[in-house]
Amino acid sequence: MLNALPALALERWDWLEVHSGVAPIVANTVEAFVPQMLNYELVGGVNFQKGCYPGQEIVARSQYRGTIKRRAALVHGDAAALPGQEVFWSGDDAQPSGLIALAAPAPGGGWDALVELKLSALDDGSLHLGSSGGARLQPLALPYAVPRENAA
Repeated sequence: MLNALPALALERWDWLEVHSGVAPIVANTVEAFVPQMLNYELVGGVNFQKGCYPGQEIVARSQYRGTIKRRAALVHGDAAALPGQEVFWSGDDAQPSGLIALAAPAPGGGWDALVELKLSALDDGSLHLGSSGGARLQPLALPYAVPRENAA
């Protein structure tokens, strides 16, 4: 049966992983996010009914008090992106507004990435890779809905 499945090139696999909307934690992003920043609770990656784990209080407080101010978004750009790279927003270009969580070359050219961002950066303005004058990033649709009612 396995022989009947077509093999995927690693770049295509990476791109599909980006488009799944679920970013794994890699060396450059260790301790950079709480689960809600990467939308983990939206895809069943966090169980709020289950026992104890490190950081549980912070994660639960964010969930139940409605203080989620950052979310993951899918973007496309022309420049190569790497996990851990900063993203800037034109509405506040003096400081980074997000961080690349996962990126891969897009089959049609350019790069697609999952980026953790301030919610305000998703509303309007432009996103840029690496600096306020860096390559522009265009938002794409995630494969799941991201509610905004938890935003503070």
